[in-house]
Amino acid sequence: MREYKVVVLGSGGVGKSALTVQFVSGTFVEKYDPTIEDFYRKEIEVDQNPAILEILDTAGTEQFASMRDLYIKNGQGFVLVYSVTGQHTFRDAKPLREQIQRVKGVEKVPIILVGNKCDLEKEREVSSYDGLTLSQQWNCPFFEASAKNTQNVNELFAEVVREIASISSGPAKKKGCCTVL
Repeated sequence: MREYKVVVLGSGGVGKSALTVQFVSGTFVEKYDPTIEDFYRKEIEVDQNPAILEILDTAGTEQFASMRDLYIKNGQGFVLVYSVTGQHTFRDAKPLREQIQRVKGVEKVPIILVGNKCDLEKEREVSSYDGLTLSQQWNCPFFEASAKNTQNVNELFAEVVREIASISSGPAKKKGCCTVL
């Protein structure tokens, strides 16, 4: 059974832990308790292939930003989360993606862009169109999700597995003068 190392990144309070806990245990965490680092394992099946996901739920606060390079270095795929209720969290996603690409040192990194809290439509500050447009610029899958009502939670984790599998099955393209086969 293949193992996939997935790192969940995003600003503080966007619902990274809520999405992860909903996926792993099927429960919604209502209260916000800032995460330092939580690690989860879950067996799933994606396209009739069994897989084990090792999910690292990271801190969104700046005081733990120095640990991010290590998380990124060890991760294979990334769930980049922003809140549709916070425009600043959407803007924060761009430098996080740049950091992922810098640390990984490859052109194509398995990233899923996720606009969480889509159940809070009346508080929305980031349109679906903006999320979709950004994902098209990045050439990555995009989901709007809700940890509260489970919308797209299982789907986004299955998609990150597909992205990792599709990229790891092709030749690796390193930045620079060499191609690693």
